[in-house]
Amino acid sequence: MNKAKGAMLSAMVIFGTVGIFVRYIGLPSATVACFRGILGAVVLLAVMGLTGKKLCLQSIGRNLPLLILSGAAIGGNWIALFEAYRYTSVAVATVCYYLAPMFLVLASPLLGERLTGKKLALSGVALMGMVFVSGVLKGGVTGFRGIALGVIAAALYASVMFMNKKLGDISAYDKTVVQLSAAAAVILPYCLLTGGFAMEQVSLRGYILLGVVGIVHTGLAYWLYFGALGQLPSQKVAIFSYLDPVVAILLSALWLREPLGWQEFTGAALILGSALCSELTGKKVVKKG
Repeated sequence: MNKAKGAMLSAMVIFGTVGIFVRYIGLPSATVACFRGILGAVVLLAVMGLTGKKLCLQSIGRNLPLLILSGAAIGGNWIALFEAYRYTSVAVATVCYYLAPMFLVLASPLLGERLTGKKLALSGVALMGMVFVSGVLKGGVTGFRGIALGVIAAALYASVMFMNKKLGDISAYDKTVVQLSAAAAVILPYCLLTGGFAMEQVSLRGYILLGVVGIVHTGLAYWLYFGALGQLPSQKVAIFSYLDPVVAILLSALWLREPLGWQEFTGAALILGSALCSELTGKKVVKKG
């Protein structure tokens, strides 16, 4: 395995474990999201400095309004996803989150792309997957609030992907640093107004896990991801990206002992399979969020 593949594999495994860490922090989701944005941006800036990379203020300035808006969407996406972990299993929340590519497919006409029969068929397969995951076939919806929050997180992430396609010439590192900073800046006032920074209530383990989520799951993982992105074929990156939900599903079942029956597995396969097929037949690979 070459260096780029190793970096991409490491990034995907790290992304896949974030739900486990968030579960044990013991802070409101908005607070975790705020610290994730701050620490992630600081780590990326530090690594850029150590490797001789500099922010291009001109390209940032040209794209600033859209960067701030997309950063706000990233913050909302994190909050919704972290809340989803509280109300349903990490596996189900993660699978719902991977509806994002399907939302982007449905919005493709807004990007000047044709909504083909194949795209509609793949969206239908993903929708069928949601039917299995939701528990409707068992006679009722299980973990409805968590599922709804997972879908909201997916919609917000799809909006980020949509806005990223509208950005002008800007490097992935510049874009991510500004978006992470914007996410934290947007969430910060809400945390201050709602008393979300009750840090005295957090155990030492919570502080450590919060640091890991910000430094490792955000700063380091994004650095590994972007470092490998330009060295691997797009289709290989698309395939690697689906290690994230696979790791999350396995950890949900093996570590958290969360129940996952054949219907949930079937739904996960339909959603992730349709999303993967959509990406493999597309022209671009979407950035992690």
